[in-house]
This record gives sequence, structure tokens and C-alpha cells, in this order.
Amino acid sequence: MTAADTPDSTGVHLLVPLKPLNRAKSRLLAGRGPAGHAELVTAMALDTVAAARRARGVAGVVVVSSDRELTESFTALGVEVLPDEPADGLNAALRHGDEVLRARGAHRVGALQADLPALRSGELGWALRAAGTDRSFCPDLPGDGTTLLLAEPGLPLDPRFGPGSAEAHSESGAKTLLGPWESLRRDVDTEADLTSAKTTGLGPRTRARVASAE
Repeated sequence: MTAADTPDSTGVHLLVPLKPLNRAKSRLLAGRGPAGHAELVTAMALDTVAAARRARGVAGVVVVSSDRELTESFTALGVEVLPDEPADGLNAALRHGDEVLRARGAHRVGALQADLPALRSGELGWALRAAGTDRSFCPDLPGDGTTLLLAEPGLPLDPRFGPGSAEAHSESGAKTLLGPWESLRRDVDTEADLTSAKTTGLGPRTRARVASAE
């Protein structure tokens, strides 16, 4: 292992999983066509990762995806992309990424959803501070999903994403993170979600993409 491959142990290493563009965020496809849809999903993910990389308490961000276009987009910005070798869904991708990072020496690993185009770095930092060293999760605004999951330092991530993931993560012993971090809870799955995210303030790439389609 080289020095460049040795993770910083003073913060959390966030995994951001992404489906192939042709299968991601299907409810945002209507009225955009495949190309416009792919550009929007990519913009949202790029804004999410950019905000996360600036947050206090984040030691690094690694994307997990086997999509060629996404890999090229993130690599161009200096973001590492791990291939989704299991190719068996979100939780399998996260377990794979968790194993890779912990094998490198990462002390703490977390998972951040890629559909948070209004994410503010400061709000993510506040949530991480509130988590302390506890296994923790942040629910989405409706309250049934999960936007952020944090493992306890030195322990596996144990992701339980899917329908009802907030309850599943709570039952796993994770502490619920509720506080002044609305942008961390405002994930985008539908057109209505995207409209609501505008009120919080979209990241620059998503804002430009939405404006170009209007």
C-alpha cells in the first residue's frame, strides 16, 4: 500500500453508490429523453459529491459505479470510482466499497445517497458532528428513507437500504440524526422533489441543467 492509498483516519470516508445511468432515477425520465435524463442524474450526483468533499469531517469520497460515463465524469474531477463488482444492488455495492476502504485502513466508513443536489457542505458537517462516534443515519424528509448512514469507527457499515430503510437502520441500532440539515434530507426521486429542492438551492451543475431544459 502506498502513502497515496492510505486513507486519512481523522474523518469519515463516504461511499456514494450510483446505478448505471440507463437505470437510475427512472421517475425523472419523462419529458427529458435518455440524453437529458442522463445529464440531469449526472449533474445531481456531481453536485452531491462536490458538496460532500467540502464538508468538515469528511476524509474522502469514493463513488461506487460501473457506469462508463459516470466513471469518466468523476475521474475527471479527481474522484475515485470503484467498480460495482458485485452488481447485485445497492447494499451489495456498499458492502463491497466498505470492505475495500477498511482493507486500506479507513477507520470509519459511511454511505451517502447521490441524489442530494441541494446538499450544503456545512449542513453535512453539522450532521457528522452530531453523530459523534455512534452508528447513525439521517432519514429523508418523508421519514421512511435514508440519505446518510455512518458506521461506528472500526466496524462494518452494515447497510440496509431499500423500502423502509429508516426503520431498518433504526432497528440495527443506528441513532437517528435530526437537526438543522434540511439539504441533507432533501433527496430527489420525482419532479415534485426536484421542484422542492429548488427552494433549498440547487448545486451549480443541477441548476444549470434544469435551466437549460426550461
